[in-house]
Amino acid sequence: MRRVNEAEETETEMSPASERQAGSTRVQSVERAAALLRAVAAATGADGSATALAETVGLNRTTTWRILTTLEQERLVTYDKETGTYSLGFGLIDLAGQADGDGMVRSARLVLQRLAAQARETAALAVVRGGVLTYVAEATADTVVAAGWQGREVAVHATSTGKVLLAYSHPAELRALLRLPRGGRLPRYTPSTITSLATLEEELALVRERGYAVCRGEFESSAWGVSAPVLDLAERPIAVVSVWGPSERLTESRFEALGALAVAGASEIAGRRATT
Repeated sequence: MRRVNEAEETETEMSPASERQAGSTRVQSVERAAALLRAVAAATGADGSATALAETVGLNRTTTWRILTTLEQERLVTYDKETGTYSLGFGLIDLAGQADGDGMVRSARLVLQRLAAQARETAALAVVRGGVLTYVAEATADTVVAAGWQGREVAVHATSTGKVLLAYSHPAELRALLRLPRGGRLPRYTPSTITSLATLEEELALVRERGYAVCRGEFESSAWGVSAPVLDLAERPIAVVSVWGPSERLTESRFEALGALAVAGASEIAGRRATT
């Protein structure tokens, strides 16, 4: 984006106190940032460029660029250098997971219990908290003895839960989610762990095509599973529903059927959340 001459297009910088108009509690800079976030959420294609966003919200280009740069630093928006456009960032998903986790757990509990009974395995719900994917609720079938995953953090590249999060997040966020240094390889946990970024990206494309992810003992050799995303209206993942079980019982032949159950459960949780 062309940097404009300050004399050509300037805007008076205001202190927080001076931004508050007499008798008003509205802060102009916050209003502008909120307007830009809404515009980014609604934008498609070239409408997500800084110039187009400036026109959408009625701000000059310098002010728009400054706000977008700040939002990007806070991970609330993501900038794609190849297309020159902005999209909503992973930081918003993180906030949603922290703010709405308890409410989502309440909404999901009955769904997880039914899913566990249908699958005869463990069903779990995970959200992002503090930049880390964490299990916050689980249900087990009466006849299944399973290790508890609630409260555990997991490696995003080595579980079906994490693969879902990666597959439905913006491509520019992948390295941050993976915590992968440039040129580095993904850590190996078991012989079946994917350690190549290129191979992982191929798998994520399959996740998006199927609507669910699978894990073949990649984090713990004995734990196999499938996962599906709970999506918001902007098609961003706000949580992940998983079905887990031991490898001798949860085999590849069950992936398709269990994947369909996970997708249905995730869709129901998304609907329950929208109506609460």
